[in-house]
Amino acid sequence: MFGKIVLLVVSLTMTLSSAEYTAHMAQNHIGEKATVCGEVVSAHYASTSRGEPTFLNLDEAYPNGVFTVVIWGDNREQFDEPEIQYLSKSICVTGKIKSYRGVARIILYSQSQVRVK
Repeated sequence: MFGKIVLLVVSLTMTLSSAEYTAHMAQNHIGEKATVCGEVVSAHYASTSRGEPTFLNLDEAYPNGVFTVVIWGDNREQFDEPEIQYLSKSICVTGKIKSYRGVARIILYSQSQVRVK
């Protein structure tokens, strides 16, 4: 009985998991809920900008970025200085892929959306 339950949970988890893309591939998947993975090559906390956003750029540095992770100031307390914590690390983020000024991005609302590889 226990084995059947474990198999069901594993099967259900695999069914519910989202697709996984590289930072360069994300632009082709706008509107999808997915996981995007890459290396944080540049990061910036815009503390004086409206909304106090933190930007993590995967695989290509700003201004030539191909994918940006955004953490708004309202959610920043859930992260421990993300611009320092994740810099030069390979991460995967999960959420809805959107586009802003031609660059794909995912907005993080909680730390559960990010994992370090």
